[in-house]
Amino acid sequence: MLARAGVEIDQQPADLDEAAIISSLIAPPEPLAADDIALVLAQAKAESVSGDRAGKLVIGCDQTLELEGRLFQKSATMEEARRNLLLMSGKTHLLHSAVVLALDGETAWSHVETAAMNMRELSPEFIGRYLAQAGAAVLSSVGVYQLEGLGAQLFEKIEGDYFTILGLPLLPLLAELRRRGVIAS
Repeated sequence: MLARAGVEIDQQPADLDEAAIISSLIAPPEPLAADDIALVLAQAKAESVSGDRAGKLVIGCDQTLELEGRLFQKSATMEEARRNLLLMSGKTHLLHSAVVLALDGETAWSHVETAAMNMRELSPEFIGRYLAQAGAAVLSSVGVYQLEGLGAQLFEKIEGDYFTILGLPLLPLLAELRRRGVIAS
């Protein structure tokens, strides 16, 4: 997304145990809200990579999906994907996308945006056809869809920024990069 927007990037994945981080964040007595979890994950990614890149600005991002107060994670199997789509059918879920800029191992800027995704009523037959056509790629998305493709057929209404839905609040990030003089204004 950043490269297509004309921002030069050097990708380095963070070496984190996201499942362990999420488990600690949803544990009682004070489980974090889904939007805060997205922010903590983005911070952990950015800060861990930034610690090894002195003087370099590092971008970290993450996304969470919340339905009726429940945090969803990426489906591990197609059967789990089918069950999750049945749960989301006819309901509105929230996608929380967080982005963080870190410098020298510390957060320098952060932003979280939320999009409301109103999924239409889906029959079990439609879900089966959708999953067969979309294939295992749906397992790489917390919502079991890619809105920019076949997943668009799952929705009747969307409220929120397109880039936020794709997993990165791009416009606020670009504004901050311009403000910092990292990209031309």
